[in-house]
Amino acid sequence: MKMIYHIPWIYLPVRTALAIWHQLTKSEIPELAKASVLIRDRSRVEETIQAMQRAGPDALQVISDFDMTLSRFAHNGKRCPTTHNILDNDLLINDASKKMIRELLNRYYPIEIDATRTVEEKLPHMVEWWTSVHELLIQQKIRRDLLAQAVKQSSAMLREGYKVFFDRLQEQQVPLLIFSAGLGDILEEVIRQNHVFHPNVHVISNYMDFDQSGVLRAFKGQLIHTFNKREGALLHAAHFRELQERPNVLLLGDSLGDLTMADGVVHTQHTLTIGFLNDQVEERKESYVNSYDIVLVKDESMDVPNAILNYITTAPAK
Repeated sequence: MKMIYHIPWIYLPVRTALAIWHQLTKSEIPELAKASVLIRDRSRVEETIQAMQRAGPDALQVISDFDMTLSRFAHNGKRCPTTHNILDNDLLINDASKKMIRELLNRYYPIEIDATRTVEEKLPHMVEWWTSVHELLIQQKIRRDLLAQAVKQSSAMLREGYKVFFDRLQEQQVPLLIFSAGLGDILEEVIRQNHVFHPNVHVISNYMDFDQSGVLRAFKGQLIHTFNKREGALLHAAHFRELQERPNVLLLGDSLGDLTMADGVVHTQHTLTIGFLNDQVEERKESYVNSYDIVLVKDESMDVPNAILNYITTAPAK
């Protein structure tokens, strides 16, 4: 793929721009030179990172997807489960339901990542998928008291370097909004068991509604799926209003639908988007590079987000 280097020469001499980028990649953020990193507009990325550092951590908020963004896509060549897949456990659902959920995955996941279909074409399929799975889970009368055990028994993993990421945000008092189309109850249990459910973490997701005996009876609120996060963001406008003094956004996702997660932010100044390209790389590379500021190809670590976060939240040398 031909990479585009856009240098705003009217405002900044080419040599100066390249020198600053060289400094960022070679000394201050060497992780940006990793082979897994793709960047279309390097000068814009450099300018955004520099501006966000000058504004400091008090002006920053982080918005991130969860499944396959904060959590791993694969480990040792084997797929890791999403928050929905964690419920594929004998404790919670029977074999017939497991089979049906897997069949739904095999039917709808290829549609979700199909680079030849528009979002509008995918939308009804995503609603069908999520609704069907949730109906199956309700039929199984899942018990709340068994969720923690199911998470513990699962092969779910957060990305390498997750603790540095969560702890740095907490230390710098930077709010982290986890915006997930997965299952909020499971998501919270995963980060709780990994000891990173800090007070600065806020979650928007699909939450289970249990009856008085702790049995699943429904799902709360509006359904959140991969491609309707903009609507979800606007529904949670109150959360973003509370953070209106933080106009800079670091956004992490693994689908093009995740790019709308910040649509509820009031008066953004600088936004830097990082996309994890986990699957169907060649088919989707162009659209990801054209949409995200930084694309990480088959990178199961938090190395790049951590390096950028560390740079942004460290006071510039005087």
